[in-house]
Amino acid sequence: MTYDINNKIILVTGANRGIGKVLVETFIERGAKKVYAAVRQVESVSPLVEKYGDKVVPIHIDLSNPQSIVAAAQTAQDVQVVVNNAGAFKGTTPLDSNAIASLEFEMNINVYGLIHMAQAFAPVLKANGGGVFVQLNSVVSMKTFPNFATYSASKAAAYSITQALRELLGEQGTIVLSVHPGPIATDMGDAAGLTEIAEPPSLVASGIIEALKNEDFHVFPDSMAKQIGGAYQSFAANVVEVNMSEG
Repeated sequence: MTYDINNKIILVTGANRGIGKVLVETFIERGAKKVYAAVRQVESVSPLVEKYGDKVVPIHIDLSNPQSIVAAAQTAQDVQVVVNNAGAFKGTTPLDSNAIASLEFEMNINVYGLIHMAQAFAPVLKANGGGVFVQLNSVVSMKTFPNFATYSASKAAAYSITQALRELLGEQGTIVLSVHPGPIATDMGDAAGLTEIAEPPSLVASGIIEALKNEDFHVFPDSMAKQIGGAYQSFAANVVEVNMSEG
């Protein structure tokens, strides 16, 4: 089922910078009626409010705080598209002394946060006709890089949860996207040491919009992502995107 964001009400987590900020800008410029800019510090989206007026509504969400997610879902009762973009990154190998602590931190945000978002907003999306749930995963959910292996593990877990959500939310008419960027020009990309090969966040925004038009589940927006996605395509089509019996 194709989906057009024009005149839709959208919520984006991590909306104050990087990919999230560009998502807010792109969605509004592509005709979104309103975007809830979900952040830990609501004042951090003041520049977006100044630029777009009442089309941007600041809202508090901290993915490490389930109560904030529940409260946001109770406030944003009109939302039709949820984009869970916010995430946490630690550059940690499995042999580092802080590997377990890093993994626990990343799992709390990247996986448990995703689960809390889905649980809180699934009923809202259902009440508003189904809508869309978008999860920002990463190419590292498919290919681990040793220097940030704990982050890769958390994103692999998030991708696994996203696959389950595709089937579960599909039953209520909600479209689910799993977005797998490679190196993107953001603060997180800089922290990962990917500045020289990073591509613009706008590729992620346009990739999401195109995927909704093309009825895709996986989104591979940039050069590295397309390379990995091309190799992964057959497995995705014949295994991941096929509903199989658990028996």
